[in-house]
Amino acid sequence: MKLPKLVAALVLIALASGASAGQDRRMPSLSPPIVIGHRGASGERPEHTLASYEFAIDEGADFIEPDLVLTRDNVFVARHENDISGTTDVADHPEFAARKTTKTIDGVAHTGWFTEDFTLAELKTLRAKERLPQLRPGNAKYDGLYTIPTLAEVIALAKKRSKELGRTIGIYPETKHPSYFASIGLPMEKHLVAELKAAGWDSADAPVFIQSFEVDNLKLLHTLTKIRLIQLMDSAGGPADNATPSYAAMITPEGLKAVAAYAWGIGPNKDMVDKGEGTPTTLVADAHAAALRVHVWTFRAENFFLPASLKRGDDPKAHGDVETAIRRQLAAGIDGFFTDFPLIGATAREAFRARK
Repeated sequence: MKLPKLVAALVLIALASGASAGQDRRMPSLSPPIVIGHRGASGERPEHTLASYEFAIDEGADFIEPDLVLTRDNVFVARHENDISGTTDVADHPEFAARKTTKTIDGVAHTGWFTEDFTLAELKTLRAKERLPQLRPGNAKYDGLYTIPTLAEVIALAKKRSKELGRTIGIYPETKHPSYFASIGLPMEKHLVAELKAAGWDSADAPVFIQSFEVDNLKLLHTLTKIRLIQLMDSAGGPADNATPSYAAMITPEGLKAVAAYAWGIGPNKDMVDKGEGTPTTLVADAHAAALRVHVWTFRAENFFLPASLKRGDDPKAHGDVETAIRRQLAAGIDGFFTDFPLIGATAREAFRARK
């Protein structure tokens, strides 16, 4: 679906002006919409493992997404949360039983084991396991096979597979709970920028996006790097580090202009664009008018995650018609999307392109 002429003109004006208050809007080496392997191919392998990232690449993902948390010795590792109770076998290690504790993170109490209480060497003795075994029993058969990868290992994999395949595989790291980590003496921003720069990635055309649900984290990164930044947003609530503005306020035209002062794009919950019924909101057009790209999250194939009209049967773990959900958002003009099933995503994208 083409943008209305007025919106398209506004985007071109912003691009021509360099969007001076924000990041460089050019995307010279990539053609949206992009497919982002959400935690790898997390619908088919345990999330945030090298096997999951590798599978996502094989299925056609343009980017792989490591959620980043820190170890006690200040090493970035890929875990959905710093609480690793549900994604590793840490509970089966008696030597770590005393490390179980309760912490308040982003205002919520969590009881479990946390990456910041382990060295990298200790974490490497653990093994990953499936986080959603009831919905993804096929993934559970891989429990115990894979270690927790570091950011360095994810970067090395992306570069290795890019060379092998002759196409660029990018990474799309999310800084998890950055204000919490800063509060315990483990700030993320300079450390992350330095590690990416050491990999040769420090420009607007590097195959990297950095995303965060927080605001001050991204504003600081904006002063440290030219790498493209993505402001994540949800359907309710607001950034943990700054309750004002709320996410609802951030998606108003004025709110989006403010986001564009430090970010290259937004990453909204897909329901903020279309709840799955084929009736899009104005968010994509509004974001494009502010010279922001839109990468939505997250398409999952299981009935459990789909609206009633796209479910197929009554089994919550059976696959429904997620392809239609993806095509509807592509028609709404999104520039990329996260999916747990990159092959489904890449296939839906190519089918959409073929009909245009």
